[in-house]
Amino acid sequence: MKLYYSPGACSLASHIVLAETGKPFQIERADIRAKTTETGADFLAITPRGAVPALQLDSGEVLCEGVAIMQYVADSLTPGTLPALGTLERARLQEMLNFISTEVHKTYSPFFRGIEGDARLAQIALLESRLKLVEAKLADGRTWLLGDAFTPADAYLFTVTNWSAGVKHDLSAFPNLLAWRDRVAARPAVQAAMKAEGLLK
Repeated sequence: MKLYYSPGACSLASHIVLAETGKPFQIERADIRAKTTETGADFLAITPRGAVPALQLDSGEVLCEGVAIMQYVADSLTPGTLPALGTLERARLQEMLNFISTEVHKTYSPFFRGIEGDARLAQIALLESRLKLVEAKLADGRTWLLGDAFTPADAYLFTVTNWSAGVKHDLSAFPNLLAWRDRVAARPAVQAAMKAEGLLK
């Protein structure tokens, strides 16, 4: 498998999940503006969407969208590590992944367009309303978002909340979230993925 990524982008979550499997895989950096990869390949020929993450399978097929990639990777490379399809536990995982995708990830997006003034304050309020829901979930002392097991949801939320530093958003009002982030950051697979992307020394 080969993961096409952009450093620190949402593709980091898929990179973390791949690293967590302990199985071999390749990575190739994609310039999502120029639509080329580090080897000079036409990224649009790999995925017409021109966005990361994109996972090229050994068959040559390409899978897109992080939520799909993360579950496919865990299910295919480390069977049994995720709750079985058709169970409430799997539905809870999908519920959390979709919440992160639609309510947290997308709420960060406007900051990258340089919003200012009242628009920025309104966007911060919207983001914090979403993070308060996560903060409350973590208040029961659970180790990971869904309980005792680290899942792709943890990789995904860690990745997007990393963006707070870059957009100058203070997370200090969310102590449970910060403690959880420290636990995620301490995982060897997370550190390996971040080092490979040049995000850690």
